[in-house]
Amino acid sequence: MGVDVLSEIVIDRPLPVVVDYAANPANAPEWYVNIESVQWRTTPPVAVGSRLDFVARFLGRRLAYTYEVVELVPDERLVMRTAQGPFPMETSYQWSAESARSTRMTLRNRGEPSGFATVAAPLLAGAMRRANQKDLARLKALLESR
Repeated sequence: MGVDVLSEIVIDRPLPVVVDYAANPANAPEWYVNIESVQWRTTPPVAVGSRLDFVARFLGRRLAYTYEVVELVPDERLVMRTAQGPFPMETSYQWSAESARSTRMTLRNRGEPSGFATVAAPLLAGAMRRANQKDLARLKALLESR
């Protein structure tokens, strides 16, 4: 059973402001509750082929993984993938202007668990959905307070 979690929010900030902030992995620890750190393996800025090491806490466990940027459409979409560990994951961001002053952001996490993670897939999906909603709410609050 695969996991596919889609969350979205409208942020009352122009599209370029939201994209510039959210697409910069260095900002991830500020708005992702579970991400502790991000280290570049390649030279910034973000581009297809960029590789980044993330350290996160999820369901009480420390997770370390490397994402590779596999798709980047400026001001529209960013897709990253990892093939490491028992739960290969793809994370994608998509942005669209709701108006000149607001942006819809979609956050999607999907993956195909293996081993024990297969049994826990429904639990993982629920926890991811709750975390994503908190993360997007935190992103909205950060950007709208600037």
